Amino acid sequence: MLLITNANILTPDKIIHNAALCIDGNTIAEIGPIPDLEKKYPSAKRINAKGGLVMPGLTNCHMHFYSTFARGMLLAGTPPTTFTEILEGLWWRLDKVLTADDVFYSALVPLIECVRSGTTCVIDHHASPNFVLGSLNKIKEALSQIPVRASLCYEVSDRDGKDIAAQGIDENTQFIKDHAGNNMLKGLFGLHASFTLSDKTLEQCAQAVNNLKTGIHVHTAEGVADADHCRQNHGCGVVERWRQFNLLGPRAILAHCIHIDHKEMQIIKETGTNVVHNPESNMNNAVGSADILKMLALGINVGLGTDGITSDMFQEAKFAHLKRKHVAHDPRVGFAETTKLLFENNYKILANLFKGTLGTITKGAFADLIILDYQPPTPFNRQNFAGHFLYAMNSNLVATTIVDGKVLMHDREIIGIDVERVMAVSRGLAQKMWGRI
Repeated sequence: MLLITNANILTPDKIIHNAALCIDGNTIAEIGPIPDLEKKYPSAKRINAKGGLVMPGLTNCHMHFYSTFARGMLLAGTPPTTFTEILEGLWWRLDKVLTADDVFYSALVPLIECVRSGTTCVIDHHASPNFVLGSLNKIKEALSQIPVRASLCYEVSDRDGKDIAAQGIDENTQFIKDHAGNNMLKGLFGLHASFTLSDKTLEQCAQAVNNLKTGIHVHTAEGVADADHCRQNHGCGVVERWRQFNLLGPRAILAHCIHIDHKEMQIIKETGTNVVHNPESNMNNAVGSADILKMLALGINVGLGTDGITSDMFQEAKFAHLKRKHVAHDPRVGFAETTKLLFENNYKILANLFKGTLGTITKGAFADLIILDYQPPTPFNRQNFAGHFLYAMNSNLVATTIVDGKVLMHDREIIGIDVERVMAVSRGLAQKMWGRI
C-alpha cells in the first residue's frame, strides 16, 4: 500500500485540504483525514505531498512518438509553404529512415517527458514504412521501461506501395489481438489520411476493423488538400468517406477535423465518433482551426492531443484556451471548453479503450495520479480550479507521477531510468538518422 499525506486532493466535487489518500495495488482505496489513515495503514509506504495538489494524471489523445528526432533538424532547400509540402519535405522523409533502435528511443524520450509533465496516458499514432512489422512492439519495449497507460496503432497508407500497406494492416491486426486483455496497453487500427488511402486499401482495413471489433485512429481533414482531394476524387467529404466504409463509432478517433462542414459534424455526432483537437500543431503547420465550439454545441465528444509537437498537456491546454479566444475574437470563450476537453472528454475517449475508472479521484478508480508542488497565492477550491490550472500551473510543478499505482517519478526523479544515458544515445541515433535523410 501507498499512503500520500499532507495533500490537497482534487475530487469530482471539491478539493479536500490537508488530507491523505491511500492506494491499494493499482486503485484508490480511501481518502480521509491524515491521522485516521496513518493509524489505519501503519505499514503503508508514505509520500509526503508537502501541501501540494494531488490530481488525476493528464492524458494525450493524439500523439506521434516518432516525431522526436525531428527536433532541431535542419533541412536544406526552400522552406515549405503548404502543409502538403511539410509532409513531403519533412515527415515522409523522416519516417522512411527510422530503424528499430530509432523507434525505441524516439518513444522512450517522450515517455520520459510525459512522466515529467504529468501525462499518465497516451494514444499514439506511429509510422516507419521501412520497419513496419514489429514496430509497435518496439514502442511496447519503451513502455516496459516507462509504463504509462497507452494505446498504439500503425498508420496504414498507400503512399509507400501496396506491400507496405499490407504490412501496416497486419501490424495493426496482430497488435490489437495480442493486447485485447491488457488494461495498460491497447491497440487501435491506424490509418494515415483519406488522400493517401485508396478505396481498395480502405476496404481491406474496414474488413479488419469489423472483424476485430475495434476503432480507427486517423487524421481527418487536417489540411485543406485532404478535404479537396476527397471531394474531387470521391465526391464527398472525408468524414462521409469514413462512414461509407463503416469506420465511424464510439471507438473511432478522428484527429484534427479542421476542414469539415456541418453535414460531416452531424455524421460525427450521429455515430458517436470522437474528435481530437491539436491546437499547437495546427498553429505551427498553419492549417487552420477546428470549430470546436460548434462541435461541442452539437454534442460531439472533442478531446485534446498534441500531435507530437510536445508531450506537455499543461502547455497544450494553454494553447487550446488562448487559441479559441483569438480565433473567435471573443474573450468569453476557451476557458470552460478547454477544461472540458482535457478533464472530461479525453476520459470519455479512454473509457472506450480501457476497463475501469480513469480521470477521477474516487474510491476504486485507477491510481493514475500526479502531485504538484503548487502553493496557491489566492483562495483555491473546486469551483476556481480551472482558473488556477490555466493561468498558474505548469508541468515544472509536477513533483510525483503515479500510474496504475506505481510511482514512476518522485521529487522530479524518474525511477529506475538513467535519463542522461538515454538522451546521449538518442542524440547519437538522431545524428545518424539526419545523415540518412
